[in-house]
Amino acid sequence: MKHAILSDIVLVDIIGFSKLDIDAQQQIISYISKTYKKMIDTMLRYSHLRLDELLVGIIPTGDGFFCILHQHYRGFGAILALSFNHLSEQITKKYSYFRGIRIAVHTGEVHQFIDILGHNNFVGYGLNECERYISSQDHQISTVVISEEAYLSLEIFLKRHKDFHELLIAMEFKFSPPFSFQDKHGNTRSGYMIWMRKGGIINPPFNFT
Repeated sequence: MKHAILSDIVLVDIIGFSKLDIDAQQQIISYISKTYKKMIDTMLRYSHLRLDELLVGIIPTGDGFFCILHQHYRGFGAILALSFNHLSEQITKKYSYFRGIRIAVHTGEVHQFIDILGHNNFVGYGLNECERYISSQDHQISTVVISEEAYLSLEIFLKRHKDFHELLIAMEFKFSPPFSFQDKHGNTRSGYMIWMRKGGIINPPFNFT
């Protein structure tokens, strides 16, 4: 059995997706997928990276998707989530029925396996725990919530990459006081809401070593 991957997991969830008719569902999930793929491709080109150097996997969920970052980029997940969030605000202007997205970030373990179609896929508590943070929110606007583990990973990342720390300050990065909630299994979890007053897309570091 392969060793577990301990890294950032970013979950994007489309608000109110199940309430849309099938044509609107197909339209918005297709547009978001293409738009975010274009954003990631631009990031990779700018930072001179291959996709597998930044992400080890992307898992569709029907009304969104998981991104699993390479372990070398642990801590960048929160920043990637902020970039996703910024782009969603532009999408809102295109589709009047699009109510925005919710994003959760967690640092946890996943295991890779080959699925029935022969594709790389992932399972693990990290995915389940990330999903708990989406379910903790009842916000009807675009939001980003990160677990305590993801927040600690972000702090370590910013200590290693001081230029990113300075960039977030310039973009007026903010975070809420810590909050706690009980998930559906009765476990207490804690995390933070994060945002940038000056929205934008932030590319990953050129060198991840």
